[in-house]
Amino acid sequence: MNKAMLIVMDGLGDRPLKELGDLTPLEAARTPNLDALAARGISGVMNAIGVGLRPGSDTSHLAILGYDLDRYYTGRGTIEVAGLGMELEAGDVALRGNLGTVDDNLVVTDRRAGRITDTGPFVKDLDGLTFESITLLIRPGTGHRAGIILRGPGLSSRISDNDPHEVGVKVHEVHPLDDSKEAAFTARVLNHFLAEAHSILTKNPLNLKRQAQGLPPANYLLGRGAGYYKKIDKFEQRYGLKACTIAGGGLYKGIGAFTGMEVIQVPGATGLPNTDIAAKFKAALNALAGPYDFAFVHIKATDTFGEDGDFQGKLAFIERIDDAARLLLDTPYLLVLTADHSTPCALKKHSGDPVPLMMIGDGLVRTDQVQQYGERPCARGALGRLTGLQLMPEIINLLGLAKLIGD
Repeated sequence: MNKAMLIVMDGLGDRPLKELGDLTPLEAARTPNLDALAARGISGVMNAIGVGLRPGSDTSHLAILGYDLDRYYTGRGTIEVAGLGMELEAGDVALRGNLGTVDDNLVVTDRRAGRITDTGPFVKDLDGLTFESITLLIRPGTGHRAGIILRGPGLSSRISDNDPHEVGVKVHEVHPLDDSKEAAFTARVLNHFLAEAHSILTKNPLNLKRQAQGLPPANYLLGRGAGYYKKIDKFEQRYGLKACTIAGGGLYKGIGAFTGMEVIQVPGATGLPNTDIAAKFKAALNALAGPYDFAFVHIKATDTFGEDGDFQGKLAFIERIDDAARLLLDTPYLLVLTADHSTPCALKKHSGDPVPLMMIGDGLVRTDQVQQYGERPCARGALGRLTGLQLMPEIINLLGLAKLIGD
């Protein structure tokens, strides 16, 4: 059957930890189902955007799905807002945002405002603000995130982030990244909106309540990843596969929407550690049993635990993935399990370390000797070391759909 499921476990890769006996969280976790799949498949490792390169989640996913960054990447903001169902128009500039916490001197004290779980009650008062013929459109995302669109004439995505990307640093003023009048205008407009948003958020009754409770207020909009609207080749056009996306996080729904996949909403798929992993796998299996040929399934929280440095939480979440993976043991479809990047708990950030990769399909793959799904076991597999852009061609080949080159 020419159908495939691609499962991306965000930030799964890690480095050995002394606390785990010099094993990674994946290697130390009890994973009988993932190991059983590894024993039936072919394994290797992957660097999404290249050996030694440290990928973002947006760039890595585009590469994994076969989209060359030099041609197709227009900034993370466009992908983020697409995942929230925000319609982009020609001339729009989109950004991804966090609601964070700043002190009276605009120094960031928490980039995620205590990891609040719903920005809706805060951003509703910001949506629709106008300044010099530009309208600010904003929608809540997953957890502390939000999607931002600037709409109006004369805009440019060539602007800097105001998010300093670390605590203890004052928020940055947005500045143009080229000499165009459009970039200068966009920077000035966005700086105005950010100041106005801070004033509104500071007075939000929910923030006053949070402060009274000793919680960090969601009092500042941190924006980054400005991008512009661009039409791209859709996934089905490129590969001849009708595809769907199953994810909880807005960015990953956005990857699907951006590449022309249908986004399937799954109850309980939150993009948070409490996400219903089994529900995602069931939805993907149902989709493939129906009209879809390709299902992209994203699981986020492995990355979240890595960024928090919580190796025990990451290990436990991996074991939850393994428990849900029992649903995949008898599937007739080609299974591909990997990650977009490593997020070592010791670093608390993305790294360029390769991630484990395995492909399972009875009669489709040449099995190798790997018996465990882990960073080092997979590195001994017959697939060797691939880049993200090599993944989809290999999937197409295994499905028997590759085009003949030459005679």
